[in-house]
Amino acid sequence: MPPDPYGLRRVVRPAGVLPQQAEVLDPGLPLGPDELAIDVEHLNIDAASFRQLESTGREIGEQVMEIVRARGKMQNPVTGSGGMLIGRVAAVGREHPAFSELKPGDRIATLVSLTLTPLVLDEIRAVHKHAERLDVRGRAVLFASGLWAALPDDMPLEMSLAVLDVCGAPAWVARLAKKGTRVLVIGAGKSGSLACAQARRNGAHVTVADVRRSSFADDGLADAALVFDATKPLEAPRGEFDLVVNCASVPRTEMASILAAREGGEVLFFSMATSFTAAALGAEGVGKDVRLTIGNGYARGHARLALDLVRSTPALQRIFAARVG
Repeated sequence: MPPDPYGLRRVVRPAGVLPQQAEVLDPGLPLGPDELAIDVEHLNIDAASFRQLESTGREIGEQVMEIVRARGKMQNPVTGSGGMLIGRVAAVGREHPAFSELKPGDRIATLVSLTLTPLVLDEIRAVHKHAERLDVRGRAVLFASGLWAALPDDMPLEMSLAVLDVCGAPAWVARLAKKGTRVLVIGAGKSGSLACAQARRNGAHVTVADVRRSSFADDGLADAALVFDATKPLEAPRGEFDLVVNCASVPRTEMASILAAREGGEVLFFSMATSFTAAALGAEGVGKDVRLTIGNGYARGHARLALDLVRSTPALQRIFAARVG
């Protein structure tokens, strides 16, 4: 079998696309020599996807089973987003980059999206709504190009999963937030808490905003807190911030982010609920010259940076413990 680092042979339809773009994957093929099989224990569903599934009024586990059964992967057809997983190594192909590093039974977290991960679910054992986590029994395949991380020994499993799910956020903020920068973080969830902590570590002046009052300022993660509905852009502050980090888990928050940035500032969209069209055309429509950045979930060293940030920040430890407890 020829090398297939991107998993192209598992694409069922349409032909000629990468697994993330595919409508359907085949997770049942024999393991390739450059693939890694995982016995899946937990799924962490992307926040935007989880909120959408919850809004239907149907049982979340039932919807996830239907999606995975139909698509061979967990990709919400409404939001287009997925999440990540934790499991134990079942088998390692001899040509996989981690062949000499991993062995069956090792527990790892995938650092690539469930939207491109071939997946079979046999059972959903529990749904933890407050943590956006599902306890499951299933099997997944990681391609040679797929990123993964060993689970740390000094942190509870559920906390590790929650941190690694959004570990790209602080890595991007580390690049963009400078000393003295005025930063607004929209969304006081998991990624928002890490973004605030990293921005403050960089010496920025940090304001957090959410539809409900956040405790981040009291916890030392932010200098100030605002309460407004980011889906209503006229409620947002106007042109006050050098950098706006959008971590909202609901759609239609693009314009509040853009209006809050100063002329010549930057908006980092680290939310799977972001519409590129709404952001680009919206900025043009209000005549706002701001840099619009889509936060890639991967940045070099992002897992270590996020885990170390939590280790060194008691407030983050309390927030994530409460979130997954």
